[in-house]
Amino acid sequence: MEITSAEFVISNTDVKKCPAGTFPEYAFIGRSNVGKSSLINMLTGRKSLAMTSATPGKTLLINHFLINKSWYIVDLPGYGYAKRGQKMQAQLKRIIEEYILERAQMTNLFLLIDARHAPQAIDMEFLEWLGEHGVPFSIVFTKADKLNKGQLAANLRLYLERLREQWEELPPYFVTSSENKNGRKELLDYIELINKELTT
Repeated sequence: MEITSAEFVISNTDVKKCPAGTFPEYAFIGRSNVGKSSLINMLTGRKSLAMTSATPGKTLLINHFLINKSWYIVDLPGYGYAKRGQKMQAQLKRIIEEYILERAQMTNLFLLIDARHAPQAIDMEFLEWLGEHGVPFSIVFTKADKLNKGQLAANLRLYLERLREQWEELPPYFVTSSENKNGRKELLDYIELINKELTT
């Protein structure tokens, strides 16, 4: 897939105020500082479409970006940033869950996981929650360029082994690097495949 246009449409905290229409939406979520904005910018080929920040956890809104005037990338708030107060964490939990469970246009959720780390409890709990609610999702391992091939393979193997303990069938997964654009073609091809299936 070639991305010919990518434009910011709206930010909000209320799923009812998301764009009208039936365009498919591909939402991106992950722990704070997982590299979500960098990945979105890499996929779209726009250096500052999604705002990156030196401060983890700055995305507090549902952000819609219209791609090729036919589908959306949705940037969801990050989860698990400990420095937020309980009230803010509860608010973000509500925003995230309402979008994921109530937004009919959400076609696939891409869960971003930092490839450098061993399986984290917060990610595994979120994966379990997605499974319990029957949410269509894929896993995107980020920051693959920060590891050598052996370390990357070992970390991925550990994660997939943990997933097999809970899942009979593994979800689709992608290995990416925003620095060297690894995984870009695979992710965009996957989205294109789903879009084609929706129109046939």
